[in-house]
Amino acid sequence: MEAIDAGREIERLLVQQGLKGELITELMKLVSLHHIPVQQVPLARLNQFPARNHQGVIAFISPITYYPVEDIIPGLFESGKAPVILVLDGLTDVRNVGAIARTSECAGVDALLIPSRGFAQINADAVKTSAGALARIPVCRTPNLYRTCQYLKNSGLQMVACTEKGSELYHQVSYLPPTALVMGAEDTGISRDLLKLADRLVRIPILGEILSLNVSVATGVVLFELVRQRQEQSAL
Repeated sequence: MEAIDAGREIERLLVQQGLKGELITELMKLVSLHHIPVQQVPLARLNQFPARNHQGVIAFISPITYYPVEDIIPGLFESGKAPVILVLDGLTDVRNVGAIARTSECAGVDALLIPSRGFAQINADAVKTSAGALARIPVCRTPNLYRTCQYLKNSGLQMVACTEKGSELYHQVSYLPPTALVMGAEDTGISRDLLKLADRLVRIPILGEILSLNVSVATGVVLFELVRQRQEQSAL
């Protein structure tokens, strides 16, 4: 509770199943207010960690600071930019997240948008894999990815989802307008709600027998098509 009140970024919280009392009630109110992911676990799970005086609660402190996307978008438009937001849906591999962050920073992406739940923990391994990019590019975390993507659309961003269900090839779409690019996990893909919300569904052509690329590679392919188009436009 002191860490939350002090403004520390909490990645997630493990709470002992069946824990009751005034303190835990107060903690849960704080957790709900700050949209911190919580998982109820048996005592044996908590006892696996070195700190045995956990009092039924263990918090994982995030190595990065999260930003509300609503605080970022207006400033980007005011600066004259056509924002590029990378939306990551359901990724669970920290190395993929780190690699994507590195590629995104190199491609000039303005921010990453991730869900609070069902997403890889952004830990020291993710930061290391990103080659420091996670400390340079704003990461926005939301408890409701669908609602936040609706906000992006209402703010004037086109929503382009990269999926094997895409009817257009990735290079056939213009990325010159403000763009939110949505990438999903390799096993589950992009959620149905986000696919319905998307303005364009694009795919990367696959010529081999393996039907999909690693998500970090696929992200790089599409992002640098965006870079190519925008650089050609700026050269005119």
